[in-house]
Amino acid sequence: MKFFIDHHGCAKNQVDGEELAARLEAAGHSYVPSGDEADCIIINTCGFIESAKKESIDAALAIKHFWPDKKVLIAGCLAQRYPEALMTEMTEADGVLGNADLSLAPQALRNLEQGQRSSIVVEQPREIAFGYYPRRRLFDYPGSAHLKITEGCDNRCSYCAIPLIRGSLRSRSMEDVAAELESLVARGIFEVNLIGQDLGAYGRDSSGESDLVRLLERLERVEGDFRLRVLYIHPDHFPEGLLDIMSSSRKIFPYFDLPFQHASEKILRAMNRKGSARIYLELVERIRKTLPESMIRSTFLVGFPGESEEDFAALRGFQQEASLDWLGVFSYSREEGTPAYSMKARVPKKLAEARKASVEAAQGPITDRRLRRFIGKEIEVLAEEAVEGSALSLARGWMQAPDVDGLTLVKAKLEPGTRAMVRINAVNGVDFEAQPLAADEAGKP
Repeated sequence: MKFFIDHHGCAKNQVDGEELAARLEAAGHSYVPSGDEADCIIINTCGFIESAKKESIDAALAIKHFWPDKKVLIAGCLAQRYPEALMTEMTEADGVLGNADLSLAPQALRNLEQGQRSSIVVEQPREIAFGYYPRRRLFDYPGSAHLKITEGCDNRCSYCAIPLIRGSLRSRSMEDVAAELESLVARGIFEVNLIGQDLGAYGRDSSGESDLVRLLERLERVEGDFRLRVLYIHPDHFPEGLLDIMSSSRKIFPYFDLPFQHASEKILRAMNRKGSARIYLELVERIRKTLPESMIRSTFLVGFPGESEEDFAALRGFQQEASLDWLGVFSYSREEGTPAYSMKARVPKKLAEARKASVEAAQGPITDRRLRRFIGKEIEVLAEEAVEGSALSLARGWMQAPDVDGLTLVKAKLEPGTRAMVRINAVNGVDFEAQPLAADEAGKP
């Protein structure tokens, strides 16, 4: 069959989609770049929060409306979480495929070919028993890729459905991760973004303590010209030694993604998190003292059950004091099966959205101020795409993670996937404006 994958959700889901495509192509099916050409459209769904679930379901409805003759396979997190409901209530779906065992994907398409409507969903395994499956095509921009080092999560935050969907923490072996990194570098990938639900927990399922620093030491020894970005570290599990290796390494970006979620101790405890505003501020200070140029991204969750005006004021105060470089804000989504689902004192949706908007508005000037320290500096950027109808290109520097942070607008045509030295001239919203440097200019004031 000719298949197209409609992606939703996070980078971890994207990596699953890349493996899904590789397994189907190995089985003789053909990937096509648009739904128009496809016999089957695979919706790689997100099932994390209500808005993401709605987006995935709406996509299935829209696809079946516009292309009634095409087969629709619902895959990904939503399929793993709600297989029975999808089979009984979503007549638009011709099949359901969970994400616990992607080797079953060819069977799902064989069933579609034979006109058999089926649900292929198994329980998440207790460990990662096999080595990585080579991803034939990557859905990132040229020169960039994501590399998943863990599956599942043991943190059990009271609002989070991830353990219900992806199971308990499973860490890949260091040698398996290193082998996949070698394969990506051999393909010309320069920027490799390490992902997992909580990278600080890497190795805890086997050794009882974080092995993230040891993994990074192993990955540093991989030959080739590449850079690593470490994403998603639970701030309560910040690994000792991480700052030391980042200080000494030229291959690891000084970039931190620390989902603080809140600053009120009452709310943090209700979330089943151990931190506090003081502890988190001390962590931010320690990072910036050790790595003055570092970038810190975080997420806040507002509208959690029991969040009072006093709790929200504590969060806003933390926001001002921490002065985080990048910040994403989410309203609480009540998810069945989580401990928070039955919590009382629910915050009205309208109030939660107002608090979200308030935090976002306050973050604008903070991010602007933090970004302005780069004006006049020379950085290397990775080109993503040309701006159509102009002599401009969109690119990213080390301080800009893919899809979630701002971009660098370069006043030149750059080939996607290539690197260039630029001088940052201005900040425009969350983006940089930059001028390319001639080869003999680099390093000059």
